[in-house]
Amino acid sequence: MRLTGIVKQVFEVGFPFVGGNLIGKYTSKNARQDYKRNKKPPFSPPGYIFPIVWPLLYLSMGIAYSLVSNNNANKSTKGIYSLQLGLNYLWSILYFKYKLRGTALIESFALFSAVIITTVKFYQVNKTAGLLLVPYVAWCAFASYLTTGNWVLNKDNPEYIANDK
Repeated sequence: MRLTGIVKQVFEVGFPFVGGNLIGKYTSKNARQDYKRNKKPPFSPPGYIFPIVWPLLYLSMGIAYSLVSNNNANKSTKGIYSLQLGLNYLWSILYFKYKLRGTALIESFALFSAVIITTVKFYQVNKTAGLLLVPYVAWCAFASYLTTGNWVLNKDNPEYIANDK
């Protein structure tokens, strides 16, 4: 493998991880406080779980994308991957940075849908790549449940929302 191929793979694997870290740092101040303060639905994990789970999911996304990219995936497959990654990053900004919780709730279902489509398309190109995204699908389903539960339990709290009632 040429050096450019190795650099390309490192970029593909690392991009979601680095992007997720940057978004996490951008929103973490509000995230930790909000998670402690707000009412939570049943089965909500302790706050320390999120910084463990997300890096693993971002790493699996990057590996899956690299596998698909190396199999010359078409533009629509790469496009849906980019869309879901953008929606992933956007959710934290909407929910934690700007407290647009109702918007983030709707966005979480758009993200979940995009992740399902990405997983199916990746599986069609490379079965391993598709299987690597299955935990991400499960986590996004769980995250949509948590977002919905948080919205239902906290929407009447003025500190929970910001202008998106």
